[in-house]
Amino acid sequence: MTTSLILACLWAVIANVLAMMPSKDNHWSNAYVLIAIGIPIVGFVTWQHGPGAGLFVMVAGMSILRWPVIYLTRWIKDKVRR
Repeated sequence: MTTSLILACLWAVIANVLAMMPSKDNHWSNAYVLIAIGIPIVGFVTWQHGPGAGLFVMVAGMSILRWPVIYLTRWIKDKVRR
């Protein structure tokens, strides 16, 4: 397994462990950190394995961080409607 895939799997494990811990702000601070770390990892996977693997890792990350994605799509729909 390459370094990029190991980092992506490690990111997923850390994200799941953080989701199990209690949080006063509904895990939003954890989500910001995970997004900031996850974007370069997706780029690294895409660079090493191509766009198919990068897209797979991105979709996996979006499934873990689904609420930021939901709020982003709502915000974009609101901006488009206006």
